[in-house]
Amino acid sequence: MTSFLKPKIRRHNEPLNELGLARVDYEGNMSTLCAGCGHDSVTAAIVRAFYELSIPPHRALKISGIGCSSKTTSYFMNDSHGANTVHGRMPSFATGALSANNDLPTIGISGDGDSLSIGLGQMAHAMRRNVNMLYMLENNGVYGLTKGQFSASADLGSLPKKGDPNEFPAIDPVAFALSVGATFIARSFSGDRKQLVSLIKAGLKHKGFAIIDVISPCVSFNDHKGSTKSYAHTYEFYSKAVHADYIAPSQEIVAAYDEGEVMPVELHDGGYIQLRKLDADYDPTDRGAAFNRVMDSERKNEILTGLLFIDEKQPDLHETQNMEARPLNEIPYTELNPGADALSALQAEFR
Repeated sequence: MTSFLKPKIRRHNEPLNELGLARVDYEGNMSTLCAGCGHDSVTAAIVRAFYELSIPPHRALKISGIGCSSKTTSYFMNDSHGANTVHGRMPSFATGALSANNDLPTIGISGDGDSLSIGLGQMAHAMRRNVNMLYMLENNGVYGLTKGQFSASADLGSLPKKGDPNEFPAIDPVAFALSVGATFIARSFSGDRKQLVSLIKAGLKHKGFAIIDVISPCVSFNDHKGSTKSYAHTYEFYSKAVHADYIAPSQEIVAAYDEGEVMPVELHDGGYIQLRKLDADYDPTDRGAAFNRVMDSERKNEILTGLLFIDEKQPDLHETQNMEARPLNEIPYTELNPGADALSALQAEFR
């Protein structure tokens, strides 16, 4: 894809993370997306999350499919492992890569067209297998790369820039994820960087499949009156169910809350996600309650955001399939290839 190198400029006295890296060390190439595109705000949030978690860029994996959203991986962490894969096939590529090395913090970037049409089956099976990755779904309701046709996430009755209203009901990625077994499900808005950064950090630390559906308006083809994915519509109907903070194992948990109920959820790395419930009756650890709350928000035309569901008890794919814990590139060759006699013995077991 077309890209332009972004000059790396370090400011004097710039804050550094635990690795001695500045935020600019997590940036990538210059964006070629339209000015004002929500995807660029998502990229900025990803950069900040990886920087604040002090994840070495060369120890991370970033993968995408096809579409405007999938260009995002070019705009952060040039030193990471990465691939821009076939349309809708990003989850399969990630599954294979993580089967070889489940230690790499992995982020997959996709769009509503890439995920909810050609890639729907791919995404569903990655969810039900609980693949250990963070799936960022940049959702603008249209195919921006091909000039603004409605995607499967466009709401019924939503108006296009030109032409007739959308005649089909939308697929809600959050409701879909709840129905097929994803274990970390959140929704956010590209215009709310504070919430988005916290969710990305929590999603990266979750052991299993984490998805964040990010409403990310397309300024060229879906940011007009009558669109339900525009900046104006999202700001008007934005509703937070839960506020999430990720607290690293080494940090002190400080309680400072002004309303609602606090629910700490311990993660596998020893850190915590601290959930401040803005709706006192909402339980983000109850899949059925989360589904009902999501459906209720749709009936009220609310855009419900925050960490909507989490389950830290489900084993991820690696554990379920009893896969090798060591990355394959760290296993001695003699162990990977024990020789002809060992192969013959193995074949004899199946005769």
